[in-house]
Amino acid sequence: MNDLFNPEILFQTAIPLFMSYLPLVALALVTYFIGLSLIKWVINLLSAQCKKMDMEPSLQGFIASVGTVSLKVLLIISVVGILGVETTSFIAILGAAGLAIGLAFQNSLGNFAGSFLILAFKPFKTGDLVELDGRLGVVKEIQMFCTIITTPDNKTVILPNGPVANGTIVNLSHESIKRIDLTFGIGYSDNIEEAKKALQRVIDADSRVLKEPGSTVAVSSLGDSSVNFVFRVWVKTEEYWDVYFSMIEQVKLELDRKEISIPFPQRDVHLFQMS
Repeated sequence: MNDLFNPEILFQTAIPLFMSYLPLVALALVTYFIGLSLIKWVINLLSAQCKKMDMEPSLQGFIASVGTVSLKVLLIISVVGILGVETTSFIAILGAAGLAIGLAFQNSLGNFAGSFLILAFKPFKTGDLVELDGRLGVVKEIQMFCTIITTPDNKTVILPNGPVANGTIVNLSHESIKRIDLTFGIGYSDNIEEAKKALQRVIDADSRVLKEPGSTVAVSSLGDSSVNFVFRVWVKTEEYWDVYFSMIEQVKLELDRKEISIPFPQRDVHLFQMS
């Protein structure tokens, strides 16, 4: 029994064993590093082909990510096979581990499925202005498990793709034109026709307002303290916010020039002197 722990016997046993496995280990290492280089070459070739096909950048990144992971898994299985491990057993172990990981990361798998749905049905793409899960921003990147958007105040928001794919998606960039809807009120003592002409002059003076499908200026309701006008104009999507803010300012200036009042809440305060 003591001979098993004799350093000389251990050394004599380990050397032949090491020498017998050394070529396999060397071959496995060479295969691994050459395999990594080949995977990089294949992925670059695949990415170049995707660009030639004018594929969406988000879809290109998704395909590259999935391809890289899949090829690396195959490479690891090949390296393990070279070392003498039964690949069927190893694949069975990987399958069992995959099942356990899948149960542990159900949400991540849901996000992966959400990525596939987003890229397959294309409700939005990189560069679109969207509202996802109540967040407004420009799509910066669509990854395997999440979508990254940049908000108007330049914050980066990372949204999991599962809830995004299953939730309500508002794509503000999908159509080339948008309608601006505003409401303005005037006093009951003011002239409605003059107010309509003033609002129409604001529309006619802005060259960014599209002639088709046309604009609308009309009385929409009789409020508690004002006659309310609906004010609708169509503009190019990229000019929406510029025209939106400009219209509010120009309407106020034009109504002031025509001395047409814009009602606002007022409160009368009565002071009583207590004797």
